[in-house]
Amino acid sequence: MMSPAEILSATIHHGRHKVDKSFVEKAILGFIGGAMISLGYLLYIRVISSVVHELGSLASWIGACVFPIGLIVILMAGGELITGNMMAVSAAWFAKKVTLKELANNWVIITIFNLLGAFFVAFVFGRFVGLLDGEPFKEETIAIAQAKVTMPFFKALVSGIGCNWFVGLALWLSYGAKDAAGKFFSIWFPVMTFVAIGFQHSVANAFVIPAAIFEGGATWMDFVTNFIPVYIGNIIGGAIFVGGFYFYAYRNDPKIDWEDDALGH
Repeated sequence: MMSPAEILSATIHHGRHKVDKSFVEKAILGFIGGAMISLGYLLYIRVISSVVHELGSLASWIGACVFPIGLIVILMAGGELITGNMMAVSAAWFAKKVTLKELANNWVIITIFNLLGAFFVAFVFGRFVGLLDGEPFKEETIAIAQAKVTMPFFKALVSGIGCNWFVGLALWLSYGAKDAAGKFFSIWFPVMTFVAIGFQHSVANAFVIPAAIFEGGATWMDFVTNFIPVYIGNIIGGAIFVGGFYFYAYRNDPKIDWEDDALGH
């Protein structure tokens, strides 16, 4: 495992590399990222729906154990997820290796294609294939979505902070792992934690709320009014609580060579 200062160097490098991708690369990988997180959530619902009433919070923990497959695929097979970019690209921006315009451009493109991937899974697999149709799956999907859209603005925002604090840590730890097993567990535990707690992830919500919409259990206005505070909270959690805090904690460490080409242009 790398030291924290070495992880910071790796994170800055990854942030710069994310910005350097072409539009087509960002679009494809962004779509994959949104779809993979959504398929992880689809798995969560399929696993817990038949036992949630009998097992209560234990069912949520079981679902949380399978949900991380989405981020594991994104980070180990390839994909771009806006919540991860909020941390990594921000770290590169704090290090002055990325401009504010480059950061904003990356975030906008990845967000759009993450949403398209999430909507695709919600409609094609949830509605068209029917994996969320009928009881108990439809009931659980709508219950989850309603719990999210009825949360007040500032509570949803703070929940978004908690979520991306853990997602950012998952990226941070995976960048510091030196083998596949280390990366797997460094991603799995933080993601499992935020899901089990019940924090809100903007892209995951872009799957489950539209899935409920397609089943007649929510509206697009519900989605928009939830997405905005959760997205803001995700920015704060990833960019400030992980990227910013660790940058300012370790930026003076002698293990960071600011002239190293690996850190940017």
